[in-house]
Order: sequence, then C-alpha cells, then structure tokens
Amino acid sequence: MNTVTVKAFKVIGISVRTTNQNEQAAQDISALWQKFMLEGILDKIPNKIDTTVYSIYTDYESDYTQPYTTILGCKVKHLNEIPNGMVGKTINEAKYNKFTTKGDLAKGLIIKQWKAIWTMDLDREYTADFEVFGEKAQNPQDAEIDILIAVKS
Repeated sequence: MNTVTVKAFKVIGISVRTTNQNEQAAQDISALWQKFMLEGILDKIPNKIDTTVYSIYTDYESDYTQPYTTILGCKVKHLNEIPNGMVGKTINEAKYNKFTTKGDLAKGLIIKQWKAIWTMDLDREYTADFEVFGEKAQNPQDAEIDILIAVKS
C-alpha cells in the first residue's frame, strides 16, 4: 500500500445502488458488470479519454456497512453529454491509499482484497473509492487491479 494524490476526474457509466449486507453487493455489482459487457456500454460512453474501466464506490450513507452507489464507467473529457440510462460524476482530487492485487478474477481476487481493506485501520473519507481495470487487467486469469481508498489528509 502506498499513498497517492489523484487529480479530479469525470466519469460516465452505469450505476447501481447497493449494500454489502447479506452479500447483496456481490450480486448487484456482478449484474452491473454483466450489463456493462453484454450491452457494450464501453463503446457507448461519449468523450472517453481512454478505455480504462473504473469501478467507483461513492455516495456512501455512512461507511462500507451502509448503502452506497457503484458506477462502472470511463474517464471522460466533460459531462456535457450523458446518454440515457447512464450517469456522470466528478471525482474530486483527494488523497488515496493504493492497493494493487494480482491474480485470477474468477477466484474472488477483488472481494478478498476488499475484505482485507475492511479490517484495516484506515482513516477513510467515504467520498469515492475505486478500482482501476487498465491494460494489466486484460487477462482475467492473471489480472492486476489497483484499488484506491480515499483517506483523510
């Protein structure tokens, strides 16, 4: 884990309101990914900066035990053109603890890292946390994913 400052960015994508209670998020986020892939959402996002996919966790009611919104999308140049059925959000500049996890996505790679994060004594902001699915995430059996957790300065 290292601490980084991430400059503000804008994202457009699809979203779901969910909770970690009763494993609900696992179902909801899996369904969101399925929709993202099956409906070719990546190709429908206007003004993309690149094709890196961000899974953003935001609009927390309080902490990770309470409801929050997940957005799957891409960084964009502006939010002037948000297609029907999609959402746009500005992620403000913030300080983040960055975790990198590597392995097989089908074997719970990401949820295992999140469960470890939830047990850590991090001074979290609960503004916007996110996963980055870039070039190193292309091979699902040997993926490298960055998870960034907003922390207080």
